[in-house]
Amino acid sequence: MSTLIDLLLLALALAVAIPSLWFFVECVVGALVKPAAPASYPMAGKRVAVLMPAHNESAGIEHTIRTLAPQLNDRIRLYVVADNCSDDTAARARACGANVFERHDAERRGKGFALAHGIEQLAANHPDAVIILDADCELTPGGLSLLAQQALLDGTPVQADYRVTTPSGRNDVRATVSALAFMVKNRVRPRGLDAMGQPCLLTGTGMAFPWAVLRAAPPTDDNLVEDMVMGLELALMGHEPHICPHVVVTSPLPDGDKAAATQRKRWEHGHMATVRSHVPRLLAQGLRQGRLPLITLALDLMVPPLSLLVLSVLGVVVLTAAAALLGATAAPLAIAVISFLAILTGVMSGWWAHGREWVRARDLMAIPLYVAWKLPLYVSFFARGKQKGWVRTERTPGAAPPASADEPNR
Repeated sequence: MSTLIDLLLLALALAVAIPSLWFFVECVVGALVKPAAPASYPMAGKRVAVLMPAHNESAGIEHTIRTLAPQLNDRIRLYVVADNCSDDTAARARACGANVFERHDAERRGKGFALAHGIEQLAANHPDAVIILDADCELTPGGLSLLAQQALLDGTPVQADYRVTTPSGRNDVRATVSALAFMVKNRVRPRGLDAMGQPCLLTGTGMAFPWAVLRAAPPTDDNLVEDMVMGLELALMGHEPHICPHVVVTSPLPDGDKAAATQRKRWEHGHMATVRSHVPRLLAQGLRQGRLPLITLALDLMVPPLSLLVLSVLGVVVLTAAAALLGATAAPLAIAVISFLAILTGVMSGWWAHGREWVRARDLMAIPLYVAWKLPLYVSFFARGKQKGWVRTERTPGAAPPASADEPNR
């Protein structure tokens, strides 16, 4: 019996060690290696469509379009999909010079449906590349052109460095820690993958696609993380996404605890559901076809949201420590402790390289409180299943200016 218990504890420790150590590798490489300069691609004669899904974005759509306007021209055009809007989003977008597609379908709601509608509208006279940008986002100067160049050069989806800003006027340590966790996930880890020559996950905005690749993507409909699923499905088809670290897209964190919780629940429930649906497929196809990028994406996807990873590892540490005190082998405890130290080192390396100018060292002391705040979210997922349907997240528009490619969010 003791041997069986030792084996079970060892298996549990290894189950948390794999994502923890992969997280460590991504973060350390992403913190240490600087990205190479982007290659150029001749854009003469190439047309680019910027597709912007928008649902009741009247409060901020004008600000978004005006900040984007200097990058638009006869070759790069903006198309807003006003999806099931009950306000004047469409009229405001048109007044700012955007082309607008209006869509009304009360039964088929969500970003996935809006994007599918926009793609269909573009099909008759399609562009060479499409950039998907959310209606609350800002992009670094020249970012649209550079994203399109990289997508056409590589012939694959390209993801900008996606960062979030804390709402103006708020001195909220929890929001700061949330922005740090977001940065580790969407900036540090993808940079590590890129340095290793591997693909990354799509993160929802600031995404560029060659037209033929986007057109081949299967519909995501009302999936809670339609961007992530789209990128994985395209990878399975041979079009693995890669990061373009020289373009930064920013959006504000939700303003208020309820809105933040709603957004986090949607993101993280969707992520955990996608782990179950796609990791086995990625591993099976990657091993069968000898495609390392698919195996890499599976490993990256296996890393759960940071708070859940920390909670899981700490739970295994407590369990294996108690078992060791009762006479079980200490090997599982050692593996669990190493896993926790790997996570800690990964976060600290990312913070030191990319976050210490805007996240104070004393703010890091709030990480345990942030992890505890997330606990009910995970309980709801495992107790009741993932969130059903898409819910718009309320934000305060224009919360902070966009960071440049080499400047952190503040």
